Amino acid sequence: MDHATAQSVRGDFNDATFDYAGTRSRFFRKKDKFLVETDGPDGKLATFEVKYTFGIDPLQQYLIQFPDGRVQALSIAWDTRPKQQGGQRWFHLYPDNAVTSSDSLHWTKLNQNWNFMCAECHSTNVNKGYNADRDSFATTFSEISVGCEACHGAGSRHVTWARTIPAARGPDDGLQVRFDERTGITWAASAGKLTPVRSAPPPGLRKEVETCGRCHARRGQLSENWIPGRPLSDTHRVSLLDRHRFYADGQMRDDEETYNYAPFKQSRMFAKGVTCSDCHDPHSATLKAPGDGVCSQCHTPAKYESAAHRHHAHVSPPLGCPACHMPERRYMILDRRHDHGFRVPRPDLSEQTGAPNACNDCHRDKPAAWAAHQIEGWFGPERRGHQTYARAFHAAWSEAADAHAQLAAIAESASVPGIVRASALAELPEPILDLIRHGLSDSDPLVRLGVLDRLEGAPADQLWPLASPRLGDAVRGVRIRAAELLAAVPPARQPAADRDQFARAAAEFVDAQKLNADRPDSRTALANFFLRQANPGAAEAEYRAALRLDPSFAAAAVNLSDLYRQLGRDSDGEKILREALSASGQDASLHHALGLTLVRQKRSEEALDELRRAASLDPGQMRYAYVYAVGLNGIGRRDDALSVLNQSLRGHPNNLELLSAALNVSREKGDIAAALGYAERLALLRPDDPRLANLIRELKR
Repeated sequence: MDHATAQSVRGDFNDATFDYAGTRSRFFRKKDKFLVETDGPDGKLATFEVKYTFGIDPLQQYLIQFPDGRVQALSIAWDTRPKQQGGQRWFHLYPDNAVTSSDSLHWTKLNQNWNFMCAECHSTNVNKGYNADRDSFATTFSEISVGCEACHGAGSRHVTWARTIPAARGPDDGLQVRFDERTGITWAASAGKLTPVRSAPPPGLRKEVETCGRCHARRGQLSENWIPGRPLSDTHRVSLLDRHRFYADGQMRDDEETYNYAPFKQSRMFAKGVTCSDCHDPHSATLKAPGDGVCSQCHTPAKYESAAHRHHAHVSPPLGCPACHMPERRYMILDRRHDHGFRVPRPDLSEQTGAPNACNDCHRDKPAAWAAHQIEGWFGPERRGHQTYARAFHAAWSEAADAHAQLAAIAESASVPGIVRASALAELPEPILDLIRHGLSDSDPLVRLGVLDRLEGAPADQLWPLASPRLGDAVRGVRIRAAELLAAVPPARQPAADRDQFARAAAEFVDAQKLNADRPDSRTALANFFLRQANPGAAEAEYRAALRLDPSFAAAAVNLSDLYRQLGRDSDGEKILREALSASGQDASLHHALGLTLVRQKRSEEALDELRRAASLDPGQMRYAYVYAVGLNGIGRRDDALSVLNQSLRGHPNNLELLSAALNVSREKGDIAAALGYAERLALLRPDDPRLANLIRELKR
């Protein structure tokens, strides 16, 4: 990041124009100011001054500061690559979306806000300075770009030490953390082996990885009191592996950048003790050696550069290690990112789970089965690779009958990376108490967080004995998550010895949400917390604050309408949902919630229309189809109900609720053969259910 000057600005501001979604934007200069005429928050053309530049290669964005202190990133960026590579042009970061001022991705909206989205990682010692009462920012930083203290922490004590005459200096150089994990470490292959081994076991806390992860992870900020070398989860909430951001084998999805903290923590490299600066120079942001030289620091070229290993001798230029083991994805149109999971290509897993693989990244005209056959011919039928959990997550996300057992096996395996065990625990269809207790005492804070995520929705009387010990956890993120869960336990049922600890952790949770009070999701999380504490007034205020920030934020509208349901105010709930729909009419969750509200008001036709729209807008959400089908069946439209259920079952063939509903509707309709078919499908998923076995015998008779 830099101030916009003649030296820092790379884009063409010589009265250049760019057309997008019906708007012609113009980039020009007046004296020493860089200006852009483009569509503002109201959709009308206006002129804005570029305050800052953002990035250098392969693209540069431009930041506009508004009077209320918010700084917004223009979505029209400059391609800084040479012209012969397709660069030196203006382009839009959402070329296929036709984003206008009414869209949440518009450059003036929350999702393009520098103060929240960008500042922490692109400047040093950032204080967001959001004022919730005024909805304004007074963001400050010590250095406009990334300086020494961004990674090493406050440096005043180190400066004092450096200014002391050498003879008088003590051993303490004043730095907050010593990145000494590589000091004295060597890598050598033992006799008869080509794979190197670290001369000492890796430390439990990887200070480098946790520090780099502050910016190279998909995460949310919990506190600005970051201390270098501490677990990232102390000040940030790290995303676990889920179906929205990751493929089943842990690769990040093309449309959901997760950065490289999560992929690297899944890798065999991380497991063996490799750290960031083994490959990267953190000060120059360059690799330690050109080309495959980084890999050959440890991996013997004689083996890994041979034709017997690479099998692509005919390819020119020759393929390097990253081509197969660090597949490339592009974000922001131009920015190439290599996956740091260091994976063995597994096209066989692509066949089974739909995850991409390096082979078909190049051989796009061939199916994954072809690539899997080639791999088997080269390396034999035994498939290898550190990421052994793809089938378990695919089973969970496709609702397979054995998903529970597969996830449990992953969660209890000591050889599986911590972030994967955490994700498996969070995904468990049903909690397993032994795994829960063991996970809550795991040395990895991510595993403890995964367990707490799994306990979401557990009965309050079971929660306290399980989660309360984590209220005093050494890692802030774990304490906060425990307090969030335990807020549902009334004070009178909290053991007296734990109340102070809960109060402290609860205060940390509230502080974390207030830090992000400029975000509707944080205001909604705080509202949910107050509601769990039986404080509906405070909850209502926070839900309404979230909707003021973003009138289309569905979670706040849905939760507020549900609060009104609990208070017997369904008409107010309907009003809230309709207001949100006026800003976001294509949101299925809003239509679904409105449908349920209308059902309670006995407005059946209107309700069914809203439930139908929800199921149509989001066919992947089986709950919408299920509720719509139940509604259809309730007014005697059994054929239509079965049609909806069967359509949803094509995407969720193992869903118990859908199958049970189809079974019941078929029986009510008198179609015994269809009912038997659904019952037998259920029996495959629930083989030990005696009532189901009896029903099948009855249907057969």
